[in-house]
Amino acid sequence: MSDTAETATVLTAVGRRKTATSRVRLSPGGAEITVNNKPFEEFFPTELLQKTVLRPLEVAEKKGEISLRILVNGGGPHGQASAASLGVARALLKLDPELRGALKKDGLLRRDPRERERKKPGQPGARKRFQFSKR
Repeated sequence: MSDTAETATVLTAVGRRKTATSRVRLSPGGAEITVNNKPFEEFFPTELLQKTVLRPLEVAEKKGEISLRILVNGGGPHGQASAASLGVARALLKLDPELRGALKKDGLLRRDPRERERKKPGQPGARKRFQFSKR
């Protein structure tokens, strides 16, 4: 009976990066990964993005044992992949607290705090200034 209770476990976690947000639903068993109701390889077409998202599973040695449903919005492809990676790492931590050391060592539990700087009034961008003319 513990097997059925364990497979029925659905864990959720949130990951963020810049303006991208991801909500991850992790369930043990199977190896299906969908992102915004699309196949994983279709949503993240490049190998770099796919490796970014799957890195927590590789560190935890759970690749192929866990199904993921990821919903991402905001940001661009790299921000979304990083947000999804953080969400997956946090969900894995809920599944098995023993993984904390390995995930933390690889920096997978750290939220990247960098954000876009706001545009300042009277100037063309956040840091850029209009050309200065002495005469």
